[in-house]
Amino acid sequence: MQLKSRHYDAPDMSEALDLCYAKGWTDGLPVVLPTEERIGAMLAAAGLDPDKQVAFIENRQVSVTAEKAAINAVLAGCKPEYMPVIVAAVEALADPLYGYHGPATSTGGSAVFMVVNGPISRELDMNCGDNLFGPGWRANATIGRAVRLIMRNTIGTLPGELDRSSLGHPGKYTFCIAENETESPWPPLHVERGFKREQNAVTIMAALGVHQFSNGLSSTPEGVLTTACAQMRISAGTGRQPQYALVFAGEHMAIMAKAGWTRDDVRRFCFEHTRISVAELKRIKLKDGDAGAEDEATMLSLVQTPQDFLVIAAGGRAGSQSAYIPGWGGKAGSQSVTKEIHRPS
Repeated sequence: MQLKSRHYDAPDMSEALDLCYAKGWTDGLPVVLPTEERIGAMLAAAGLDPDKQVAFIENRQVSVTAEKAAINAVLAGCKPEYMPVIVAAVEALADPLYGYHGPATSTGGSAVFMVVNGPISRELDMNCGDNLFGPGWRANATIGRAVRLIMRNTIGTLPGELDRSSLGHPGKYTFCIAENETESPWPPLHVERGFKREQNAVTIMAALGVHQFSNGLSSTPEGVLTTACAQMRISAGTGRQPQYALVFAGEHMAIMAKAGWTRDDVRRFCFEHTRISVAELKRIKLKDGDAGAEDEATMLSLVQTPQDFLVIAAGGRAGSQSAYIPGWGGKAGSQSVTKEIHRPS
């Protein structure tokens, strides 16, 4: 195996780690040293030659090779078997629908939210349950981290330089979950997006932070969703996000299942009940001017169509909490993208 990246020598582990910090290759947390053996194991797990182009980021004119992706996967602490998921996520980053430059450089501070579907999520022991967005699972933590390190080290999306986030959020370290396909009241997300159940896929979305909502009073979908919609209406300004992810945990999933609600039922309800008047937007200073009588009757939708809500089943079985995640950008902003995860035979 012939690697093209520059090699560095260090007398011991401590100095090698210091070199990684000095070169700016870390996200602030310690990294695993990318030795030639570890890089080779990553490439073998994905069945890729080092110089294979994984993605080309058009608006940055940057080619992401398999070698560069593998180096960052090692830095992030990934196991070799995680590499195919990372490759698919990077392919999605380069999709024109995602539109890399906008979400990567905006002051709005989005992260790459990733949802993994298919048998691979269970084989890799990815978390789809308790503490869904929290720590504790190597696959979730390091796969998401690897994608961010590729953005940083290969594409050049450095904080304060290309990445101009005013605030950012913790999802910019890692923002990766699996869907709870076994207990979901709906077909898996990737099936809805055109793949077969037995295929493996990853969906990415340029996303703001997680907003948790609680409703332990309602035993109907209408009651649970009324709470969610009330919070979403003013969460970030109607019409500013192209998509929203809705993540339903165990108790709320069970309520949807008992009532026989489909994803389309959830979407239609949320689309209708997140509408807000121009007058209210003016009163809360999300639109300019004074509210007039005509503004009271002029209603705007949170997203353009009901299909712009991504409905996901994941989270702990106990507790009356679920979450919504606003997407990034205006009406023509970044769109979610799903790519198949390929593994060598």
